[in-house]
Amino acid sequence: MNNPSSCSRQNRAVAGVTLRFIALLAVAALSTFLLSCSSAADSKQQKAQAAGPRSVSVAVATVQRQDVPVYLSGLGAVTAFNTANIKSRVDGQIMKVNVREGQNVNQGDLLIEIDARPFEVQLEQMQAQLFRDQAQLRDAKLNLDRYTSLIPSGSIAQQQVDTQKALVDQLDGTVRNDQAQIDNAKLQIVYCHITAPFSGRVGLRQVDPGNIAHAADANPMLILTQLQPIAVIFTLPEDELPRVAQRMRQGTLEVDAFSRDDQTKLAAGKLLTIDNQIDPTTGTAKLKAVFDNKDNRLWPNQFVNADLLLETRKNSTVVPTAAILRGPQGTFVYAVNPDKTVQDRAVSVSLTQGDATVVTDGLNPGDMVVTDGQDKLQRGSRIEPRSIGTNSGARTTHGDGAGHQQFAGTPGS
Repeated sequence: MNNPSSCSRQNRAVAGVTLRFIALLAVAALSTFLLSCSSAADSKQQKAQAAGPRSVSVAVATVQRQDVPVYLSGLGAVTAFNTANIKSRVDGQIMKVNVREGQNVNQGDLLIEIDARPFEVQLEQMQAQLFRDQAQLRDAKLNLDRYTSLIPSGSIAQQQVDTQKALVDQLDGTVRNDQAQIDNAKLQIVYCHITAPFSGRVGLRQVDPGNIAHAADANPMLILTQLQPIAVIFTLPEDELPRVAQRMRQGTLEVDAFSRDDQTKLAAGKLLTIDNQIDPTTGTAKLKAVFDNKDNRLWPNQFVNADLLLETRKNSTVVPTAAILRGPQGTFVYAVNPDKTVQDRAVSVSLTQGDATVVTDGLNPGDMVVTDGQDKLQRGSRIEPRSIGTNSGARTTHGDGAGHQQFAGTPGS
């Protein structure tokens, strides 16, 4: 027979298991319901977001009114304004070199001294010979005066007088020749002291004291180049020559020299002249500009980019070149509306100069245009302008702050 207490304990155990099972089912049902509600809410939110327009992040700039310089650019090479191959004009031993390699000298400074003693001895010989011939000339003149005074008395023949006169003329010629020999000896002594023909910089010398210099030597003793001022010879297409010539008649044109990477301005100068012929193989002409080069930033045979300032267009409507697009109907830009939507607007381009483009129709100063991200836009697209700063976003044609134009980005509102 079963024990009543044992049956009671079994009944309570079964009831506990049942309650726990029911509680687990309730928790599972509640979790499923909450997840279902969350998924439905997310789905509705995604549909709502998909239904609304998305904003495109773009860079923008403000249309400006400013003066635009018009430049013609050409590749050029720096050329020394004057170059002298210093050679000896006499034969002799080099006694002294008075300059260092790379030294700056002034016109008239003594560069090299050659032994002048042989020419000094020759000068003394010529002076002694002149003294002798002058004495003979004086004696011949005295005799001529005596013979001439005897002609009226008839005690001397006319032929003897004429012969004496010819002797005087011969001795006079000899004296003159002696004087020329003296001048030549003095000139040789001058040639022994080689001076700078102009102010410039001494290059690497080829001789040292003690060497024998010859007037027939092919190699120079040193090369002197004038660096201040200095010249730049650059080329431009022949089609531009009439415009340049016309502007030259109106005044002096400015030329800027930039480094080979076109990022650093080296010097500012003036256009000197245009070559008298055009190269038929390239269709270009050479132009020569002169620079003061006070800081010696230009060196002979250095390659530079030369920018010739042809004119300045006053009060032009200017946009960044990056904003200009080309389509089937011509050039256009994406203009930003006050509600942050864009509108394609046709523009007429007058000039493109580096990072700047001058437009004559379609935009007004103060308008805002898109400069980056146009490939994602169409008419009516909503945008979110990127803030590129007023100064930090400025773009220049050249990288050292000497650019032709500048544009400041306009932050999004």
